[in-house]
Amino acid sequence: MNEERKIEIEELSAAPPAPPKARADDVADEAARPRDYLTGFLQPAPAVTPGEVGGDLYERVIDALKEIYDPEIPVNIYDLGLIYGVDISDDGHVAVTMTLTTPHCPVAESMPGEVELRVGSVPGVGLADVNLVWDPPWDPQKMSDEAKLELGML
Repeated sequence: MNEERKIEIEELSAAPPAPPKARADDVADEAARPRDYLTGFLQPAPAVTPGEVGGDLYERVIDALKEIYDPEIPVNIYDLGLIYGVDISDDGHVAVTMTLTTPHCPVAESMPGEVELRVGSVPGVGLADVNLVWDPPWDPQKMSDEAKLELGML
């Protein structure tokens, strides 16, 4: 093999040089660097005042409850009538009283935990507690008209 071809092959097979390592003092002024990826994280929490029935926080808690569906019935647990009460204290402590369709419900162990997590994630809620009760027992008459319509009971 001729010498020129050998040099050419060596040059092609050689790895490209590594870029220079960045140094802390090489970074541009912090003010010039956009921080858009932190915008939502750095925003202060919304000012929320706990409310009574119909208040802003109460409505957001109800909306969170309406996002939880019974795995066997295609209706959310609020419209299904599983939520007996939502109490909100002045310091943002939310106590949800609920039941299940039957004590032998397959989600009896997991559903209260899911409710606690969803309600606890609502902005303005400081602490969420779920009280699972069996008295009064649930019956289909506790469902909202929307749930009854969804299930073909109207």
